[in-house]
Amino acid sequence: MPYLHANGIRLSYERSGRGESVLLIMGSGAAGRVWTMHQTPALHRAGFETIVFDNRGIAPSDVPPGKYSFADMVADTKGLIDALDLAPCRLVGLSLGALIAQELAVRHPESVHSAVLIATRARSDAFRRAQTLADRSVAQDGVRLPPAYRALDTAMLMLSPTTLNNDAAAAMWLEVFELAGDADASAGQAWVDLDVDRRAELGRIDVPCRVVAFADDVIAPVHLAAEVAEAIPNCDLVTIPDAGHLGHLERPEEVNSVIVEFLEKHREEVP
Repeated sequence: MPYLHANGIRLSYERSGRGESVLLIMGSGAAGRVWTMHQTPALHRAGFETIVFDNRGIAPSDVPPGKYSFADMVADTKGLIDALDLAPCRLVGLSLGALIAQELAVRHPESVHSAVLIATRARSDAFRRAQTLADRSVAQDGVRLPPAYRALDTAMLMLSPTTLNNDAAAAMWLEVFELAGDADASAGQAWVDLDVDRRAELGRIDVPCRVVAFADDVIAPVHLAAEVAEAIPNCDLVTIPDAGHLGHLERPEEVNSVIVEFLEKHREEVP
C-alpha cells in the first residue's frame, strides 16, 4: 500500500476502481482493508472508485504513543482528502469512522459530497458510557485478557444472536477473533472521546446522508442511530435485521445494497 503524510503522521492507503471517488473510513481497532472483503468490490461493480486507509494506531500507518483525540482522527482524514484531492467526496464511515464523517460534514462541508453513516450515534446513553468506562479501566490497569476470553467477549459485543446461535458461524467468528491479535495494538484509539452529545451540531449538515443501523447492535443501538438521522436535515434511516455492530460483515449483501442505492441516487448531484 502507498503512503501519504497528513496531520503530521504517515497514513497507508489503497486507491482502486474507476469512477467517482468514495472514501471509506473504518472504525476503532480495525484495518482499512476490512472494507475490501465485501464493500469495495460492490462499489467497483457499481462504477465507483474506492479509497481505504488505516487510521492512526493501525499499522502500517503510524502508531503514535499516547492517547488519541477525536480532533486528531478527524484532522487525519481531512488531510488525506486534501492530499489526494478528493473534495468534495462521498464518505462511507463505520462506527468511529461514521462519527469522523459526521464531523467532516459539520466542520468541512466543502470536503463532503454525501455520507453513509453505518453503526453510528451522536451521543452515549448510560449503558454506552458504562461500556466506555469499563474498556478504559481495563486499558488503564494494563489488564491482558486471555485470547479465548477476549474472543468470546468480542463476539458477544459485536455479533447478532442470529450469528451466535449458529454453531458453524459462531465457531468461525470465535476463531477469527482469537487469531486477530493483541487488542493493545490500537490502544491509543480507546481514548477517543465518543461520549460528547453532538446532536445540535448535526443540524448544520447540508449534504445528503443515510444512516444504516443494525437491529442487534449493542454499541450503536437503533434508538441512538435514529437520533442521528433525525438531527441531520437531509437524512434517512435504514435498519438491517439480524445484524450486530459488525453488520457490514454479517450481512454484507444487504449493507452493500443500501450503500450503492444511496450513492447512485445522489450520483449526479453537485454540491
